[in-house]
Formats: sequence, structure tokens, C-alpha cells
Amino acid sequence: MNVMTATFGAGCFWGVEAAFMQLPGVIVTQVGYMAGTTDNPTYEEVCRGTTGHVEVVQVTFDPERVSYEELLRLFWECHDPTQLNRQGPDMGTNYRSVIFFHSPAQEAVARSSLVAEQQKPRHARPVVTAIEPAGPFWLAEEYHQHYLARHSNHFCH
Repeated sequence: MNVMTATFGAGCFWGVEAAFMQLPGVIVTQVGYMAGTTDNPTYEEVCRGTTGHVEVVQVTFDPERVSYEELLRLFWECHDPTQLNRQGPDMGTNYRSVIFFHSPAQEAVARSSLVAEQQKPRHARPVVTAIEPAGPFWLAEEYHQHYLARHSNHFCH
């Protein structure tokens, strides 16, 4: 089986992960941190906003069952890409909207997707989503992995 990786920041990683877990063709999801200045940050450090990391979901998927374009469609739908450094009540640079690409092909598709998203009439404000090369992925603490699947009484935006 051929597998690929995609990484998205779209606010609180709990809700974003739950959305991607439901998509057929997604093999595994992991939540963690990307794009910061320190190695192996903790959740508390990331939330303080001093490390520059973003809460992300790393998606391992089978491209024969789900396309990268379909992952991007879900990414755009599961958050408000017009909110700068926040999603709902969650505020800070760690909640920013960002697509981390793992190849030149992913970058091209992501940039095309961004242009299409900016033209949608549902957005009253400009889309502020960044597109950046993927860097080191730091796995979040175990208690964050598949959080909403294990805690049915919690929710995320």
C-alpha cells in the first residue's frame, strides 16, 4: 500500500483530528506541534505562545482511497480560515490556520486550493491561511491523542 502524509493546523487539534479520523482512506491521525523554535515542546509551552509552534494534525492516508484534494476540502470545512491566530474562543498563534506541505506537488495543490477558497462567497473576510513547508513534527502528549474519541462529553469547534 502506498501511503502519504499531510499536516494541517486549524485550531484546537482535538476537533480537527476527530474530523479527519472519520474520512475513509485516512489510515491514522496524530496530533502534535510543528513550526516552532524548540525541540519536543510540551503542550503548556506551546499554549504559552513562546515557542512558535502550531497545534497540528498529521494525517497518514492512502491516496488510492482519498485524495489530497479531499483532505484539503475537509480542512477548509472544519475551521474558519479567515480568523487570524484563533478559532472560536481559542486564541494564540498556536491556533493559526496553516497547511504544511510535504512535497512540491502538495504545495501546488494547496496553493490552488487556497486561491479557490478565497473566491468562495461564504467568506466575508479574506482567508489568512498560511502554506508552509513541513518541518519536524513533535508528537503531542499521549492524553491528547484521539482525545474526543475517548471523551464523548467534550467537544471542540
